[in-house]
Amino acid sequence: MTGKPSTDSAQSSDPSATPGSYDTDVTVVGAGPTGLLLAGDLASAGGRVTVIERRPEQTSNLTRAFGVHARTLELLDARDLADELVKTGSPMTHLAFFGRLALDLSRLRTRFPFLLVTPQYEVERLLKRRALSAGARFRYGTELHGLSQDAASVTARLSDEDGRESTVRSRYLVGTDGVRSSVRTALGLPFPGGSVIRSMAMADVRLAEAPASPLIADGTGDAFAVIASFGDGWYRAMAWRRSHQVPESEPVGLEEVREITRKAFGTDFGMRDPRWLSRFHSDERQVPEYRQGRIFLAGDAAHVHSPAGGQGMNTGMQDAANLSWKLTAALRGDAPDADALLDTYQSERHPVGKAVLRSSGAIVRLAMAHSRSQRLARSLAARLLSILRPASDKAMGMISGIGIAYGAKRGAHRLTGRRAPDLQLAEGRLYELLRGGEFVLITSDGDPSPASTASAAPAVPGRVTRAHWQTPRDTRLLIRPDGYIAWAQH
Repeated sequence: MTGKPSTDSAQSSDPSATPGSYDTDVTVVGAGPTGLLLAGDLASAGGRVTVIERRPEQTSNLTRAFGVHARTLELLDARDLADELVKTGSPMTHLAFFGRLALDLSRLRTRFPFLLVTPQYEVERLLKRRALSAGARFRYGTELHGLSQDAASVTARLSDEDGRESTVRSRYLVGTDGVRSSVRTALGLPFPGGSVIRSMAMADVRLAEAPASPLIADGTGDAFAVIASFGDGWYRAMAWRRSHQVPESEPVGLEEVREITRKAFGTDFGMRDPRWLSRFHSDERQVPEYRQGRIFLAGDAAHVHSPAGGQGMNTGMQDAANLSWKLTAALRGDAPDADALLDTYQSERHPVGKAVLRSSGAIVRLAMAHSRSQRLARSLAARLLSILRPASDKAMGMISGIGIAYGAKRGAHRLTGRRAPDLQLAEGRLYELLRGGEFVLITSDGDPSPASTASAAPAVPGRVTRAHWQTPRDTRLLIRPDGYIAWAQH
């Protein structure tokens, strides 16, 4: 088991306690996209889930994310939500940076070869509906003030809007409560890193002239700006200028955003009628351990990145998809070694978070390139990516999530740990079959299970759906509930 349980005011508990002695199976702290996807998965698998959210129910989350990448759409497809979400936004097949570098996402080998530009609240709406329909319980206007855990449980100390205090005892707890995570704070975990962008101005505005794309970004070294469409005539403008670094408490005026936007794009697109203005900073941080005993961190509670590349929300939702099936196996008793399985959340997702920090940080530093040598390096990088297809494909795979893979044990088949594409099988598309939340075993028709044909076949920590190739093949595949290949054999 990774880390040591926090014993802050720990209450002794019988390790053999029955599930009925818990208030809930899993407490999820935070009702953003990461927490909502996780809660929906656990509840759909029959787990009792309680979601704790400090915001009142009627309060919408601040939308900072606008892009849903291909890999996240695949995961939503496995939950029967992707097609509905696509209708809320605008697909972009080309992702451009600095007006020079463009990645052709249409080359991605996926059902979703694009970046979907849609506001975060649309993602949350669908995920919340799914979690509620599956039976997840929500407690809004409730804050976490302390945690304790022992060999069998986690106890969360809470208070509501009226100051009433309570506790919730669960088998596991997951902190998905953002950059200022109360869970991470209660555990006393470090969050090393620092600010990559300070004094970024934001405004929700109308534009007299619509940009050529629903999401645009450009910079001069002294200034850069991003404009994203809400899809309803409103736009989010984010603008930064090197020479105007002021405290976040200083008010933002529309003229400031206009001026920086003009410097970055050569036009402010007729920006007018602001309905909201603010200022923020962007950090690059990552907690060293995603697991502490029965407590886990996911999403921005575990890692935060610059907004460049739009990878933050996507990485958090992919954290949730990785963790949910492992927690389900532990709750059901399906895993021969639940602790070892749960430890793979750290070994698989921490390197991904670190890689996203590097890639998003590289993009924003290229945008902020100021000196002549830095600008030359940016131009060279853009040129290399435009003419070297392998380099371009690798960059697209990282940003879109399609290229993310997990390490495999020595001697494993070369496909082990890789993302499974949406294979067309005799029973239908793979990602439709994954909607049951089970492993999918793919063999030729009439082929026995791998357990009876190969000693290398793994013990499966969960239920299995059988599927078959449309035409006879020698390859056998076992696909995990999160769409990655667990085992392969020729």
